[in-house]
Amino acid sequence: MNMIETIRAERIDRMTLFTILVAALGYFVDIFDLLLFSIVRVQSLKDLGVPEGEMMETGITLINAQMAGLLAGGILWGVLGDRLGRISVLFGSILLYSIANILNGFAGTVEQYALLRFVAGVGLAGELGAGVTLASELLPKRLRGLGTTFIASIGVMGAMAASTIADLTDWRTAYMTGGGMGLFLLAMRLKVRESGLFRAVGKNVSRGNILLLFRRWSLFRKYLAVILIGAPLWGMIGLFITFTPEFARDMGMTDPLPTAGKAVFYCYLGLVFGDAFTGLLSQKLKSRKKAVGVSLLMLAAFTALYALLPGKTVGIYYALCLLLGFSVGYWCMFVQMGAEQFGTNIRATAATTVPNLVRAVTIPATMAFGALKPVLGVTESGVAVVGFLLILAFIALYTLEETFGKDLDYVER
Repeated sequence: MNMIETIRAERIDRMTLFTILVAALGYFVDIFDLLLFSIVRVQSLKDLGVPEGEMMETGITLINAQMAGLLAGGILWGVLGDRLGRISVLFGSILLYSIANILNGFAGTVEQYALLRFVAGVGLAGELGAGVTLASELLPKRLRGLGTTFIASIGVMGAMAASTIADLTDWRTAYMTGGGMGLFLLAMRLKVRESGLFRAVGKNVSRGNILLLFRRWSLFRKYLAVILIGAPLWGMIGLFITFTPEFARDMGMTDPLPTAGKAVFYCYLGLVFGDAFTGLLSQKLKSRKKAVGVSLLMLAAFTALYALLPGKTVGIYYALCLLLGFSVGYWCMFVQMGAEQFGTNIRATAATTVPNLVRAVTIPATMAFGALKPVLGVTESGVAVVGFLLILAFIALYTLEETFGKDLDYVER
C-alpha cells in the first residue's frame, strides 16, 4: 500500500493534512532563517566593518547569541505549548522571529546584530517541536513517521532557498525576505487544527511542568538521551558547514575557496534525501532506533572521509557536504522520538526544548573547538569535537526505548 492509499484507508481529513502542510512550511521558514546567518556571515560582517582577522571569533559570538535565544525560546514555547495549546506556539513564535528578521535587515552594528539574532532565536525555537508534536497527535500511529518525514523533507529545503536568496540579493534583503515569509505563513495558520489529545487532558493534570523532566530519573534519563542523540548533527553543521572557508583553507585548498552559502545548500540538499531515507527506513524496519543508528554510522564514516580525503577540490568539498547532509537526515526523526517518549501534558515541552538544547550544543562545541584549535589545528579539532559527540549519541541511542507504534494517549504524573 503506497502513502496515498494509506492516507485514504486511515481517512485522514483535509484539515489535518492542511495542518501538517502548515507545520512543514513553518519548519521551512525556520530553517531559512536559522541557516541564513551561516550563509551571509562573511558578507554581513564585512559590511559592518569587522576586520578579516576577527571574522571567525565574531561569527562564533553571533551564532552563540542565536543559539542562546533558541535555548531560552525552547523552554518558553515548550511550556506554553503544553499549557495553552500547540497552536498558541505556532502563532507566537512565527510572529516574533518574523519581526526580528525584518529589523535585522536594518542592523548597523555588531551589537545590534547579536541582539536581533538572540531575539530571532527565541522566536525560531517554537517551530519544529510544536509542529512535530501536533503531527504526532493528529495522525494515526502508523502514519506518524510519514508525517514527520514530510515536515522534514519540506522544511530543510528552506536552507537551499536561503542560499539562493542570498546569492540573488544582499544580506539585508535576505533577512527581510525571511521575515516577510513568516508573516505570510502567520496568516495561513488561522485555519490550523488543535490537537485532540491536548484538548482531552483534564484540568487537574499539571501541564507544561518542565521540572517533571528533572525530578524523575526515568524521565530525565530519556530526556538527556534524546538530546545526546541529536548533538552530533549540530556539532557538524555548527563547525564544518558554518566555518567552511576556514576548514577548506586548513585542508590546503586555495582560492577560490568553497563558500559557507554553497556548503549549506549542498548539505541541506543531502538532508532532504536523508530525511526521506530515514523516515522510510523507520517505517520499513518498524523501528526509530535502528533508522537513527544507521544515520549515525553514516555520519561517522563521512566525517572521517571529510577529514582524511586528500586532494580536495571545491567540487569534492561540496560533494562531501552533500554526504554529510544525507547522513544527518535523522533530525526530525529524533525530534519525533523525543515527542513519543513523554506524556501529553509535557510532550510539547520535551519536543520543543530538545531540538533547541541540541542546537545550543553549538555553544560548548564551538568553545571546545576554540580551545583545541591552537593545539590540534582546525580540522583535527573539529573532527575531535564531532567524534566525541558521536560516541555519546551511540551510547544514548542504546539506552532509549523503542517508540514506533507507541500509544501517545497518556499523561505524566
